[in-house]
Order: sequence, then structure tokens, then C-alpha cells
Amino acid sequence: MLDSGVGGLSVLDDVRGLLPAIDIVYVADNAGFPYGTKTEMEVATRVCALLGRLTERLTPDLIVIACNTASTIALAHARAVLDVPLVGTVPAIKPAAERSKARVIGVLGTEATVRQPYVDRLSADHAGDCTVLRHGSARLVELAEAQLRGAAVTAADVAPCLAGLTGQQGGERMDVVALACTHFPLLEQQLREAAPQLDFVDGGPGIARRVAHLLGGRGQEGSGQGRALFTRDDEQVDALAPALHRYGLTISNLGSR
Repeated sequence: MLDSGVGGLSVLDDVRGLLPAIDIVYVADNAGFPYGTKTEMEVATRVCALLGRLTERLTPDLIVIACNTASTIALAHARAVLDVPLVGTVPAIKPAAERSKARVIGVLGTEATVRQPYVDRLSADHAGDCTVLRHGSARLVELAEAQLRGAAVTAADVAPCLAGLTGQQGGERMDVVALACTHFPLLEQQLREAAPQLDFVDGGPGIARRVAHLLGGRGQEGSGQGRALFTRDDEQVDALAPALHRYGLTISNLGSR
């Protein structure tokens, strides 16, 4: 599993719930963090190069790009150059539209994700009768990372980010929000406290089902071990150790990239 930080732990949690025996290597590209403020060319080049090196080193049965930004930008490029099954993470627009009664939904992601044509296509294919509001927030990514390092994050901290959606025209009628960044489900409790009138959905459960399908019988094999690899070693990695342990991960290091 690859993310620029620890947001993909929300995906890991869903996969572990379905496939507790598999061995997982979680890669946090903290040397490239965050992806959501970078250009499309920067993200595509970095993700494909890193996945190429990781595939040679780790020989995985399957790769999950546990990041909406990297998936919407780089998934097709990575599939073209890697001979390994890849599962991407895309905004949960379809389940959001299925749940919405008001027919106004929000897409809350990074700035890079919400501007992608891929989001346009998902909206047209699965939410054609809905008004789809979008907002990009780098601040929520920072808050999720800080929380896992032990900082206290409150509903008041996340409320301004939600206001980017609710403050738009039609935002007062919005009833479902697709969390289009894997960091954001880590703050779901605070988001619900800040906006109890809203329902929140993310793509984690669907990714877990796809992983189980692609692995088949191999999904029942393994020792359930987990490692977390970081592309840069710094004091913030040390601060994440207790949270990573709760997710069943021990820390290793890939060296600076």
C-alpha cells in the first residue's frame, strides 16, 4: 500500500478487517508529502518511479495506491509500466449519490484530486441527477497526520474545511459528502461532530472487497504481519510509532528519496 503519508491507514484498516491473514507493507512517501499540492506531472513521475523500485525490492502480489490524488493522476500510468495488479482509490461519488435524498452531494478531497477530469467523469456517470460540490483542503491532511502523532484535533479544527462545501451555492441542501482523500476518514468523528446533518462515505470498504477478489485464495494466506516503510527518516516518523503499532505495523526505513 502506498500513500504520501499515513492517510492510507484508513484503507489498511478496511483491508485488514476483510483479510486479517495477509502480510502488508505500508509505504509512506513522506519525502514527497503531500501529493495533493503538487502538479500532475510531479505526482505521476514520482509515484511511477517509486512503485517501480518498490516492486523490484518487495515483489508484491498486489499494489494498492491508497491515495485518491495519486490514483486519479497516476494509476493508468503505473498500470502501463508495472506487471503487478494495481488497485486504485477513487472518490466515493457513486455511493454518495446512492445515499443522497437531497440530490446535492459534496466531494471533499485535496486540491489536486477535486480538479481532476476523472472526478468529472465519475460525477457524470454516477451522479448525473445530483448537484456535485467540490472543495480541496490541504489543512485536513495536516490535521490527520498531526492526530496520529498524538495531537488533539477537535470539531472546531475541521469546521472551516467543511465550510468550503457548505458555503457554496446549494451547500445548505447537501446531505452526503464523499471523503475523497484517504486521510479524511481518520477525522470522521470530528467531521460528524462539526456537521451532524451530513453523512460521510469513503472508498475503503470497496477497495477491501476489490483486493479480496483479486487475491482470491492468497487472501487467506500469510501471517498477518505488517511493516511501515518511510522514504525519509525524521522525528515525525518516531512520533507515529504508537499509532502505527495500533494498526499492526512496525517501522522500517527506505532511505531518503
